[in-house]
Amino acid sequence: MAAKSNLVNMALCLTAICLVCSALLAGVYAVTAEPIEQAARKALVAAISKVLPEGGEISDAKTAEFGGQKYEYYESSRDGQPLGWAVKTSTIGFGGPLTLLAGITPDGQVYAVEVLSHSETPGLGAKCTSDQRFISQFRGFDTRSKQLKVRKDGGDLDAITASTITSRAYALAVSNAAELVATLQKDKEE
Repeated sequence: MAAKSNLVNMALCLTAICLVCSALLAGVYAVTAEPIEQAARKALVAAISKVLPEGGEISDAKTAEFGGQKYEYYESSRDGQPLGWAVKTSTIGFGGPLTLLAGITPDGQVYAVEVLSHSETPGLGAKCTSDQRFISQFRGFDTRSKQLKVRKDGGDLDAITASTITSRAYALAVSNAAELVATLQKDKEE
């Protein structure tokens, strides 16, 4: 004999289905959370080694507030002398958050930049991860004598073709990292 279809039976059936689905989702999350976190940590460690000069001892994560924003950074040093800082910095690009890891040396030069995550348009803004002409102009960029802005805004950087907003966001993120490092150095001297 089939159950009579009424509002109470439908509500109970829907509630049971929702509880089962929620339990399954929670189970999958519990199983995958740690491997996802480990993979993200491994990617961060690899990025840190790419944006800092070799041969230094890398500190644990440190935080600093600058310009009303909180930053995570890592310091590389050898024999007590800093070799560079890897600063995790985010800005808003065309498609959403753009998160970079920028390596800055004590003399204010950009050692290298690595994109950690982005939401940019494939084929346009997403070129910030693959356009070597754009990426290479940051390596060795002297933040103390040049403007970390695209040429369209009076700076010294060429934008990615058809992706000025992403290029501006990328440059701003690197500029914020360089300014944070300058502030950290100034605070150490005082």
